[in-house]
Amino acid sequence: MAYGLLLLRVFTGASFAGHGTQKLFGWFGGYGPQGTGGFFSSLGYRPGVRMAVIAGLGEAVGGVLLALGLFTPFACTLIAIVMLNAIVAATLKKQFMLGSELELLYLVIVISLAATGPGRFSLDRALGWDDNYSGLWWGVEALVVAALVSIATLTVFRSKPAPEAATQP
Repeated sequence: MAYGLLLLRVFTGASFAGHGTQKLFGWFGGYGPQGTGGFFSSLGYRPGVRMAVIAGLGEAVGGVLLALGLFTPFACTLIAIVMLNAIVAATLKKQFMLGSELELLYLVIVISLAATGPGRFSLDRALGWDDNYSGLWWGVEALVVAALVSIATLTVFRSKPAPEAATQP
């Protein structure tokens, strides 16, 4: 089990760190703050660039911490906030297999990791924190905090995007 948790945690964390650096620095083929900010603006986030940087920080910081197994419930909460915003603002469709399943999978992974803990090969374990900062209630807390922050983000920092103009025949 320890090796499986290590693989899941490191791969998921590194993936999110990569996505965050795409938003923050344009690394790995990303668009950087300006390009990503334009996309965020098209989704109704105001101001788009600032919200793209915040999302990038959540992914990058959360991803690095998750990969290291350090402050695991906090890392999972950061990533869950970004995923809930992505689901509601960008991918939510009327049926499950029409767009949001990947973000839902990421959300389930990080909430599950918050609940199970980082495993034997982690900095949390090396520091003696894994027994105090893992368990079902940490998963629940990560999901609840992520949901509350996401509700605030989606209502205070986002307006409904303008409908696309009809195309002329």
